Amino acid sequence: MIALEFTHPPSPQEVEAQVRAALQEDIGSGDITSNLTIAEDTRATARLAARKPGTIAGLIAAEAAFRLVDRAVTFEVLTPDGSKVQAGAVLASISGPARSLLAGERVALNFLGHLSGVATATAALVEAVAGTHARISCTRKTLPGLRLLEKYAVRCGGGVNHRFGLYDAVLIKDNHIAASGGIAQALKRARDGVAAGARIEIEVDTLVQLEEALAHGADIVLLDNMGLEQLKAAVAINQGRAVLEASGNVSLATVRGIAETGVDVISSGAITHSAPNLDIGLDF
Repeated sequence: MIALEFTHPPSPQEVEAQVRAALQEDIGSGDITSNLTIAEDTRATARLAARKPGTIAGLIAAEAAFRLVDRAVTFEVLTPDGSKVQAGAVLASISGPARSLLAGERVALNFLGHLSGVATATAALVEAVAGTHARISCTRKTLPGLRLLEKYAVRCGGGVNHRFGLYDAVLIKDNHIAASGGIAQALKRARDGVAAGARIEIEVDTLVQLEEALAHGADIVLLDNMGLEQLKAAVAINQGRAVLEASGNVSLATVRGIAETGVDVISSGAITHSAPNLDIGLDF
């Protein structure tokens, strides 16, 4: 359910599928400006550089953008994904036909700026909880079509991944509980149907619900929108029986206090759906 270790980057094939769609959206039938103003045989070298400090993610997508535009383009990574950089840091050097560099530029920067923003937002929360045992996790609140890369960016920022979709883990939420007739019924049905050894997570919003979830064998309990005193009480009630995940109201201002209650995981949707873009430029 919640991966607690760094995992490898997405495969080139997975990255290419998302980058191809973005290139088609941007280039369409061709870059008319470059084709009109730049001679076909003109070559250029460009640098990708951070204009603000942050944590880098998305060079794998930027490289794919240029490679898919033109196999003749060379892309040399100088500062890899996962690196924390200051303004001015050179991330990569790119060489090839000038038209090809300009055709891939915007898509490469869109991926790189957004994913580095996700990694930077994640890293800020990770740093804020340093010294506690709480991990920072993402959620399914991702931009449509970008989940694979956004979750990779979370890992680049030092966070961990929650489930990737509805298909890979059981998370019983409030509407599941309502539709199934209660916590006990939902947990029993899930346990009866899931593979042996699979962990089951359930969402609760009161301490009474927490006690019921623990009594019926929940492996992970998502404590939804609880205040600090409730979270402390939840940790005391739990006594290490289940993994406790706190969610809701997570920000740089609140995350340290949440971590100090003793919860195991703090999940944030904002690190993916609302991360500010990290300013990165490409200059010849």
